[in-house]
Amino acid sequence: MSKTKDYEFTVAERFINYAKIDTEADPKSTSFPSSMKQKDLAQVLVRELHAMGVEDAEMDEWGYVFATLPSNTKKQNVPTLCFCSHMDTAPDCSGKNVKPILHHKYTGAPIVLPDDEAQIITVEKHPYLKEKIGDDIITASGLTLLGADDKAGVAIIMDFAHFIMKNPHIEHGKIRILFTPDEEVGRGVEHLDMKKLNADYGYTLDGGELGSIEDESFSADAVEVTIHGISAHPGYAKGKMKHAIKIASEFVDELPKDSWSPETTTGREGFVHPTSISGVLEKATIGFIIRDHETAKLKVYEDRLQEILEKVVAKYPGVTSEFKVKEQYRNMKEVIKTVPFVTDYAIEAMKRVGVTPKPVIIRGGTDGSRLSFMGLPCPNLFTGEMGIHSKHEYVSVQDMEKR
Repeated sequence: MSKTKDYEFTVAERFINYAKIDTEADPKSTSFPSSMKQKDLAQVLVRELHAMGVEDAEMDEWGYVFATLPSNTKKQNVPTLCFCSHMDTAPDCSGKNVKPILHHKYTGAPIVLPDDEAQIITVEKHPYLKEKIGDDIITASGLTLLGADDKAGVAIIMDFAHFIMKNPHIEHGKIRILFTPDEEVGRGVEHLDMKKLNADYGYTLDGGELGSIEDESFSADAVEVTIHGISAHPGYAKGKMKHAIKIASEFVDELPKDSWSPETTTGREGFVHPTSISGVLEKATIGFIIRDHETAKLKVYEDRLQEILEKVVAKYPGVTSEFKVKEQYRNMKEVIKTVPFVTDYAIEAMKRVGVTPKPVIIRGGTDGSRLSFMGLPCPNLFTGEMGIHSKHEYVSVQDMEKR
């Protein structure tokens, strides 16, 4: 346990305890939260906040955790800030039976994860680790993700609340704490009561490298393509059968191979990404996510995708298709650029405590993307979470403490 002056950090212990609680989101579920086990962590957080003396901490029916650190300043017109992290973990890699391992004073040597020795975390695969030599590193055991995305953020906010409650002499305005479910499946603020939250500006804690601050995200849509084939008995199908699965496969194969995809783009480049395909002879469905930092480009990508679909389907008379677009979230910069001081103050705060700010753009989204358009301008701050959504996920204790 580390100390700063007379304060003992609790973030590492909290994080390890939270990581052991299975909160994996379920993208196939129609409930909210998508997995009720997310409420297990929410209940733990409410109990811990009560134990700190945060009297109004509560979980609502949807699994959101709300709490208030009351203002202790006599200054007038001080805005209410919100600090937010999400409790769920990604379904991309198992979050069940997570076994966090604390590696004291990391030497730079390969970290062999004991439950699957084929899983080896190295500085070659994870260059940021070169900067963390000497830090205490937490990993999983090799069979699961760690859950630093975003339980590192949760643990940091909880340690922050603990610090504030232990140090009432530190002057601050009203602070609202928010923990959300289902961020990883794009539904994190779907049932959030903004009037109940009642904050002016916010910061999500869901970023990576020390000093990173993100106030620009992707804009995002989802597309569902359905192809209706023509069935026939396979023994008598010549000239009659038109197989929806095969046509769907041809459609996907027509997508560009050297561009327009996550594996061929970087920086501000957008992409069209098939995320699922399923079907039978008569009907096949393909799910896509569409991403770009310029919202207007989403329509351009969608029009092109629909043209490819129609070109393929036209080869098969009698076959029909459906093309459905659903908005997911928009680039938070469109809102934050109207209140740039929200980002500027966070950058100044980092400088004052000796952290070098690293403004970066998000090739993805956070709850902050949606929150910004719901009336809460909300940049994203670092937590130290790295290697996310994988068995190689790790976090530096010292990075979490610097938040």
